[in-house]
Amino acid sequence: MTVYNSAKGGAQVLVVEDDPIQRRLLKNAIERHGHVAHLAENGRLGLEVLKRNSDQINVIVLDLMMPEMNGIEFLGALNDMGIDLPVIVQTGQGGIDTVVQAMRAGAFDFVVKPVSPERISASIVNALKLDQREAKARAGRRSRSSAITFDDIVSASPAMMRVIDLAHRASQSNIPVVLEGESGVGKELVARAIQAASDRAGKPFITVNCGAIPHNLVESILFGHEKGAFTGAAERHVGKFMEADGGTLFLDEIGDLPLEVQVKLLRAVQQGEIETVGARVAQKVNVRLISATNKDLIEEVKAGRFREDLYYRLNVFPITMPALRRRKEDIPHLARAFADRFALEQKLDYPLSISNSALALLTAYDWPGNIRQLENAVFRAVVLAEGSELQDTDFPQIAAQLPGYFAAEHPTLVVDNSQMEAVGERGERGVRPFSPDTTATLPLPAVDESATASDNVIVSTNISGDVRKLADVEEELIRFALKFYRGQMSQVARKLGIGRSTLYRKLKDYGIDPDDPQKNAA
Repeated sequence: MTVYNSAKGGAQVLVVEDDPIQRRLLKNAIERHGHVAHLAENGRLGLEVLKRNSDQINVIVLDLMMPEMNGIEFLGALNDMGIDLPVIVQTGQGGIDTVVQAMRAGAFDFVVKPVSPERISASIVNALKLDQREAKARAGRRSRSSAITFDDIVSASPAMMRVIDLAHRASQSNIPVVLEGESGVGKELVARAIQAASDRAGKPFITVNCGAIPHNLVESILFGHEKGAFTGAAERHVGKFMEADGGTLFLDEIGDLPLEVQVKLLRAVQQGEIETVGARVAQKVNVRLISATNKDLIEEVKAGRFREDLYYRLNVFPITMPALRRRKEDIPHLARAFADRFALEQKLDYPLSISNSALALLTAYDWPGNIRQLENAVFRAVVLAEGSELQDTDFPQIAAQLPGYFAAEHPTLVVDNSQMEAVGERGERGVRPFSPDTTATLPLPAVDESATASDNVIVSTNISGDVRKLADVEEELIRFALKFYRGQMSQVARKLGIGRSTLYRKLKDYGIDPDDPQKNAA
């Protein structure tokens, strides 16, 4: 691979694209960020450019759908020629299956058309970092207590770029922030980055998981108590608010806070003072509040489980973080970063990489546990790895949840008991148990047995006898497919013959919640 030297200026980027308009847009986007663009109208001409200048090109941006030679064939030709360059594939057709095929063929990253200049620039920057393992190693050796900045957030997806932009803006003031999103999406990481970029950098950052504290102790832990304030209070206790004085208090799972404690939290937010349990006077505190929740707080307000006045006090600057399944382009980057970090922590004597087949497998999976689940999966693979490159077979617990994934290459997946000990009997969500000393054959796609033959009917006329609108029939078919395939988005998109991005857009248009099968069945 040609090693990029930032001291020499911009990178040399080869664009292989048959659409002249797209070529021009990509050229302008690449040059706007200080790089040099080389253009090829098709795969054959792109290979000729590489034959002449392979030692100068740093990155390739490749369209998958082209006449004469498509992107997959181009990647195969690169491999035959022994050219090892990071390739960013772009696709406007097909679903995640097309992307997985490209990842298997050796693609480094993928983008979905139309791609913004910022997105393609971020992808190029990530590609240029491919061989900079020493810098990653130094970053990995930093202690976990060190400040986490926005540079530590691994992402190239437009959705996360918007999150980072909003978080940057939030860091410039003391405005209360609420981070919304599913468990495991990295809300605390963003909260710490906000603190590090603010004028409170270097001050205390105190984390409280409101859902993990017994309700009868929440008030004491947050606000502290005086000696003898209640039975068992043998000495004075300083609460988390006082510990965070001058810095930031991160209230995780704020939706689980008891109503009686919410009243005192409201006063702390409004007046900047707290009432210690058993104390006669209130104490002033200077605390920046960042809250996080995996619940819909406005629904909690409607249900009477969260105070409306506190909601509006805390929800001044909401930031919604996307689930990992909605930012799949980040999966290869995250997996590589985790592998680098865990290889250092395990004190391996050699650098550890991830094969294209493994990256394709990880990208195909929907990750219900989000980044935390991906991190755990990579950790298990690193600990149990026998070579210097992680393979798709090092992730049996993921492959087992993608029915038919190995059908072409591995008709059966032999699961080693020693590998499964890491999963063991922990009851981890989404991990299937394996019988000892057996070969786990991947089953056929799981379908919802409750979807009976009578359900499998879509009426073509309405009660007036007129033909129904196409949109209504389409919505009903999508809802049925979601129920039939139990929300397996890759399967739903593939069977409907549309791309995943198109499927998610239609879900949004029709107001369908892919995570609520009961509503979809209605």
